[in-house]
Formats: sequence, C-alpha cells, structure tokens
Amino acid sequence: MQSPEPFDLILFGATGDLAMRKLLPALYRRHRAGQLPDDGRIIATARSELDRDTFIARVDAAFQERLDAEERDVDTWQGFLERLQFVSVDAAEPRGFDHLGTMLHDRDDRTRVFYLAVAPMHFVGICEHLQNEGLVTDRSRVVLEKPLGHDLASAQAISERIGAIFAEDAIYRIDHYLGKETVQNLIALRFGNMLFEPLWRRDWVRDVQISVTEQVGVGGRAGFYDRTGALRDMVQNHLLQLLCIIAMEPPTNIGADAVRDEKLKVLRALTRLEGQHALRNTVRGQYRAGAIAGQPVNGYLDEEEVPDDSRTETFVAIRAELANWRWAGVPFYLRTGKRLQERAAEIVVNFRDVPHSIFDVAYGAGQPNRLVIKLQPDEGVRLHMMAKSPGDRMQLRPVSLNLDFAEAFQQRQADAYERLLMDVLRGRLTLFMRRDELYAAWDWVEPILDAWNEAGDAPKPYTAGTWGPAASSALLGREDASWYEES
Repeated sequence: MQSPEPFDLILFGATGDLAMRKLLPALYRRHRAGQLPDDGRIIATARSELDRDTFIARVDAAFQERLDAEERDVDTWQGFLERLQFVSVDAAEPRGFDHLGTMLHDRDDRTRVFYLAVAPMHFVGICEHLQNEGLVTDRSRVVLEKPLGHDLASAQAISERIGAIFAEDAIYRIDHYLGKETVQNLIALRFGNMLFEPLWRRDWVRDVQISVTEQVGVGGRAGFYDRTGALRDMVQNHLLQLLCIIAMEPPTNIGADAVRDEKLKVLRALTRLEGQHALRNTVRGQYRAGAIAGQPVNGYLDEEEVPDDSRTETFVAIRAELANWRWAGVPFYLRTGKRLQERAAEIVVNFRDVPHSIFDVAYGAGQPNRLVIKLQPDEGVRLHMMAKSPGDRMQLRPVSLNLDFAEAFQQRQADAYERLLMDVLRGRLTLFMRRDELYAAWDWVEPILDAWNEAGDAPKPYTAGTWGPAASSALLGREDASWYEES
C-alpha cells in the first residue's frame, strides 16, 4: 500500500472503548507494517485530566489484552508510543482546545484528521470549537462514527452544521462493515468477473438475505442502546450499506462518487414501508432471559439502566423490495439482533430452482443454488450446488465450493478499521457514506419507526440463545422461504 503523507491524527474520546479496543490497535498494526510515515503523530484527547505518561500506561495495559504476543516486539512498540501525545480536552466546552492548538502550531501543511470517537451529541460542538480556535485547515478531515442523528431531521441538522465547517469531501462517515475484506471482495466478485453478472437479477435470484446476528447483549451500552434500538443502530447504516453493495448497478469506475452514485440509486429505489404495510413486513423483538454458550444471561428488561417498561427493540427482521428493473419482485430480507444463537454476519443469495428437473425423486432431491458471503466471524465465499455422488448410480447430493480468504491468501488480513483509517489518511472516500446517502437511508427507515410508534404494541419477546421471535420465520414462510442457518 502507498504510505500516506505526514499527518496529525487527533483522536477525540481516546480513553473510550472504541479507541482502546479498535482504533489504537489498528493504528499500531499499520505502524508495525511500515505504512505510517515517520512524521505521523497521533494526538489523543479525552475529558480526563491525565498527563501523557498516565495515558501511555493505560494504552500499554489495554494492549496487553488485545495484541498477540508476536505483535509486540519492544522496538516497534516503543516506536509507536513515541507517536502518541495526549491533551485534556472537554468536548462539551472550549476547555483544552487552545492547548490542542499549541500542539498543532506550525503544522498546517500536514494532513490533519479529527476522529470523533465520542457520542454524536458532541459532534457539532467539537467541530465548532475547532473552527473557533482556527484549527480547521484546507488539509483537514473529520471522521464521524455512527449513529448520525436519531431521525432524518436530526441527521440533516448535524450534517448541515458540520458541512458549514468542513467540505463534503472532507467528511468521512465511517461504517466499519464497508472496510471488511469480504465486502470489498464482493465488489470484486461482482464487477471483476463475468460469471455472476448475467445471473445477478430478478430472472435468476429468488431472494437475498442479509443477517448480522450477535450473541452479546447491550452490556455497558444499555443507556445509549435504549434510546436507539436495533433499527437505528444496525439497519439504518450497516445492513442498508450491505444491501447497496449487493444490489447496485455496475459503476463506471471504482472512484468514490461513481460507487456512491450507484448506492444512492439503490436507497432511492427501496419501496417505502408505511403504516400497515410496514407492520406486515417487519418484525421487532426484545430478548428475555435465556442461555448463551451454556451460560445463563439476563433479559433486556433486567439489564442495568433499562426501564422496566422499555419498548426498545433488540431484534429486527424486514422484508424489503427494490422498485427497479433488475430487482423488481425479489424480496430482500434483513435481520439483526442481540442475544441470538450465533455471532455471524453474512449475505445469502438464493437462486431460483432449475426450470425443469430431469431427475426424479429417486435420484435425490435437488436444491437451488446458493451463494453465501460470510463477513464474520470468518470471511469467505461459498457456492452451494448439486453434484453426483461417487459410485455407479446417478445420485445427486449438495456440495459447496468454498473460498476461505485466510487459507487462500495465507497472510494476515487487515481488519476493517485498519483499512478505513488508512483510506482516511490517503483521502479515499469510496468506502464512506455521502450526505445524500445518509438522508436517503433515514428517509426509508423513519416511516417504519413511525408505524411502530403509532401501533403502540410491545416488541415480540424471544428467549436469549434462540434465533429471535417466531414471527421472523413466519415473515419468510409466507413465501415458502426460510432463513439460512449454517448450523
């Protein structure tokens, strides 16, 4: 990879979970791979009144848990720590921004990245303090973590105020799912090969399933999560972005706007789900006490900071359609939830049955072809097809062609945040959401939220450790389909 130019990366919320668990380890691994320039500084900021030595000690303790032993050689680790600076800054008030300005003095010619790993309520305030202190240069970029707003109006308000400070091509709305190796391989699979493109349409595809399932509960995020819910937390960004990649038309090139133009067309083609139509085509659930991996776990209403009467959904299933020539009539099933049976993220393309089978039941039951794109925990692509069993009889059985990326390439794959951080430093916008994409996603999600609120019913309960409410299976069962579950 091309090494980025000299930079200052200012990380707000540097003592938080995201920074310690994902961002700083990702930057260390890119440092270890030799991809960061010598003049590349990481300036950590947090509200805590820490000095640099105390912050470095926290980083060292956190990395003991998160890095493999072979990743930590003394010289490389010391070199990374020398990149780190710390300044106490309160995101909610001007305190500390003058000290940050002192650290950035005479470095306006460097790429300057402000990474806001803080609650979205602080995004606008931080950007305005940066502007007031004169820290936003022509070479500045800002990275925004999700969620951007809680509805269309709030997303527009945030975007317009930040857009008055940073140009659109300097705003990086990050969705780590788009940094996963398999998602980018999906683009290569579709547009770098002729094999699937003639079949990638309504004539040959029966349905598409996009699932992001988790075994974990809300944990320490209960206060945030209860104000957000699964639809805002996962569907509005992660799942809709995956849907865009799987359904978009071939872009004219791999450039940022060419790709994002096609993704926007997908979002605008989604059939709106409103009122009773929304209630019929969505399922929302909330987990109850159960067991995960043989261990008992609390129900959602028993979690700390969750009100006893909360109606926040921890599970969502949606039947969506696209009103365009390629996909008209093909159902796209979206599913996400917490405290489910397995942790997985995958896209499943189910092809139609053969138009006429020459094999009767004595030869074995034929099954439609299926393409499974796995995003986590393992990344790979699997094509399910029918083949003859060995022997002197014509007996059919399902087999699969399996591409395991770890096995095929025999090298460590950069994780999503590593790749996306490097794209920010290099100024590459292809894997980041544009403002009009954000608005289109909220415009589709908001009527579903309205329909749920008007209906006033509680989410359907499901036992932790299962696959969610029975109504989720019934949603597909209406069309003689079922969720793909490898186990």
